[in-house]
Amino acid sequence: MAGVQTMNRVPDRTPEQPPAAVLPPHVPLTDYYADEHERHRYVRRIFDDTAADYDRIEKVLAFGSGPWYRAQALHRAQLKAGAEVLDVGIGTGLVAREALKIIGPSGKLVGVDPSPGMMNQVKLPGVQLLNGRAEALPRDDASCDFLSMGYALRHLADLSAAFAEFHRVLRPGGRLLVLEITRPQGRLATLALKAYMRAVVPTIARVVARRQETSELWRYYWDTIQACVPPETVLEALRAAGFRRVRRHVELGIFSEYTAFKPRPVAPGGTVQAGID
Repeated sequence: MAGVQTMNRVPDRTPEQPPAAVLPPHVPLTDYYADEHERHRYVRRIFDDTAADYDRIEKVLAFGSGPWYRAQALHRAQLKAGAEVLDVGIGTGLVAREALKIIGPSGKLVGVDPSPGMMNQVKLPGVQLLNGRAEALPRDDASCDFLSMGYALRHLADLSAAFAEFHRVLRPGGRLLVLEITRPQGRLATLALKAYMRAVVPTIARVVARRQETSELWRYYWDTIQACVPPETVLEALRAAGFRRVRRHVELGIFSEYTAFKPRPVAPGGTVQAGID
């Protein structure tokens, strides 16, 4: 595994490109932190402190089906062999591991995450790891073919800023996949998922986890799901960032796959310039 590099980049904005209004993924969860500044510290701490337990508890959460599902989602998003991938919120590398199988030795994968503790659990040879946030990615313009983010949308500070960054770093013709757990439709389904996430998973975590904070993480996980903005807001924010072919695919009523495409520039005369398909 490559060492974690600390790189911070704040993209330049000209007066002709005013920043969009801040769009947080959910209201402040004051049971865990007092304000936005404290939220950043809390999220980093809870993931740093529970990183060693994360993969073990994730298997409980997904009944061991996580690798298969992530691979299927990447295929549905048209990830191809040889692609250069940026995995935002790489965490312990669960999405990246499946992406590497698809892109093969001719591809390249870079992971970005604000939690050094999570990235220290990544055991994927050849993967470059960068410390950074989705709202200010430490990558150059048009530097990747495919951008993935797995179950980290609810932990962002600003969806508008993050999606603008995703658009910036993708090459024309590049594709985007955002995986997320979405609160199901229907009161009974919501109550069932809440009971599972708030009671069953934390109870199991207390038995099998090494760190006391792990059960707290999974309670927080559900609270972010329950408070998250609706899928329609996510789709509209992607369109506002400049993406096209914005779609949401749903599995089992709760697993959302947001996919989108960065259009190629239009050359003089109205023809689309050549690019990655």
